[in-house]
Amino acid sequence: MPKKVDIVVTNDLVTDNRVHKVAESLLALGYSPRLIGRLRRNSLPLEERSYPTRRLRLFFDRGPLFYSEFNIRIFFKLLFSPASIILSNDLDTLGACYLAAAIAGKKLVYDSHEYFTQVPELIERPFKQKLWLRLERFILPRLKNAFTVSQSIADAYRQMYGTDFKVVRNLPLRSRQTDSPIDHSILPHDEKIILYQGALNMGRGLEYAIQAMRYVNGAQLWLVGSGDLDEQLQLLTRQLGLQFKVRFWGQVPFQELAAITAQADLGLSIEEDLGLNYRFALPNKLFDYIQHQIPVLVSPLPEMSKIVRKYEIGQILNSTAPQEMAEQIQQMLADEPQRKTYRKKLKIASSELCWENEIHVLEHLFKQIK
Repeated sequence: MPKKVDIVVTNDLVTDNRVHKVAESLLALGYSPRLIGRLRRNSLPLEERSYPTRRLRLFFDRGPLFYSEFNIRIFFKLLFSPASIILSNDLDTLGACYLAAAIAGKKLVYDSHEYFTQVPELIERPFKQKLWLRLERFILPRLKNAFTVSQSIADAYRQMYGTDFKVVRNLPLRSRQTDSPIDHSILPHDEKIILYQGALNMGRGLEYAIQAMRYVNGAQLWLVGSGDLDEQLQLLTRQLGLQFKVRFWGQVPFQELAAITAQADLGLSIEEDLGLNYRFALPNKLFDYIQHQIPVLVSPLPEMSKIVRKYEIGQILNSTAPQEMAEQIQQMLADEPQRKTYRKKLKIASSELCWENEIHVLEHLFKQIK
């Protein structure tokens, strides 16, 4: 009988491509995974998958009461589950997963999608940050099986807690990528597409990108995703009179995202240096752009800029000043000889930076679990 694995996240599963890839990979490796998340009031329907899923309907939607309710519910579900392995995703699931594994004698694996205690939302709330840090300091030194998304985060955890974090970058599946055709039903006439995909949250540089669109000609900015700044960014767009230059797509299931990404001419990943989480970030959107062979403009942060410099597939952002950002974007859209060079380099990068080349780390980690 294959070993059963309970994979736990606090999101609604619709847009989390990382946990989907991990679940499918474990299935291919001979495990029997089950993915557990939550069902929100505005959650999109979940398509049928090759492994079982469960979304918990909770009374509380956010804040301390949500985390308490979710972890209590998850604890009892895991405690009586037949699974012998628990895969906890991020610190907000780790308390319940650690306790259930300890009491029931199950094996625990931890996947840190980010440097959780260093996200801007916690840095600005020191009391809440202190509470999460206490949990982190208690559990992380006791972990035997852990992985994360970038070498910088792995090094930071290893230095702080002595825990050996492996690195499994959030790379896209190359076998699933296709040459999506230009879709004229969604493309504006004769305009280039500047794409940002991901959460519309603090520190993503989105306010600067919108303001820069006042000075960019012949292009639209597409924001694909949702988050805490939805209303604020849409208000800014209206105030600047940019409704026809900035398009908000909202939340899009990852199965449908590729068709939108393929239309882009330039991909943005311009996170601000607001704490170690963003400084060490290696976002999946960067690799999605690369897989679709789209030149990129990224922040001068170490992990992202290292990728761009190594493969020569785009540029590092010079300034967040709107006019200067606009000039750099305009140049990247207009310089066709340079874009041709980018595309050649992107073919090489896309063949190397894919999930198929990363899966061996996950396989080795799970094979070590006795």
